[in-house]
Amino acid sequence: MLRAAGYDAVGIDPEAPDGEHYVQVEFERAALPAELDAIVASTSLHHVSDPAHVVDRIAGGLRRGGVAVVLEWAWERLDRATAEWSFERLSPGADAGWLHRRRQEWLASGDEWENYLRDWAERERLHRSDLLVRLLDERLERQLLAAGPYLFTELENTTAADEQAAIDAGRISPTRVDYVGVRA
Repeated sequence: MLRAAGYDAVGIDPEAPDGEHYVQVEFERAALPAELDAIVASTSLHHVSDPAHVVDRIAGGLRRGGVAVVLEWAWERLDRATAEWSFERLSPGADAGWLHRRRQEWLASGDEWENYLRDWAERERLHRSDLLVRLLDERLERQLLAAGPYLFTELENTTAADEQAAIDAGRISPTRVDYVGVRA
């Protein structure tokens, strides 16, 4: 989409598609051109092995005045009420996506949701969103920090607006983090 809009953009991800504008490698190992205008990280920082190193690379890869746009998942905000709201909206019998798998594993565990979620996150070595925001703030000048809907893409007949309405009503927690920072 960025290239179609006239930007010179390269996608970096170990599972990136084949093509001349993609690099199939971890961001940590990618050769970055000097002084980029922008870097976008979309739901990737919560599972990198060393978030401080990756955020250093993001900040160091930007020219002065360059912008980092980060969309992240705040897994730690997936409290029981939010999980149950989401589980009620999963398509029955559908091929298991990540949220289906969390529900199945939780039910099989017989554990309380909060214990299951914490143990799962530890096994997966997931990083909390507050740590990621702190690391970004240490290296960039924050321009935006917002929370919003994240789970709707996994849910049947549920839109971002539906999830936002449940957030606004206080029924569930927002599990998406939007961050924009500028390199000084």
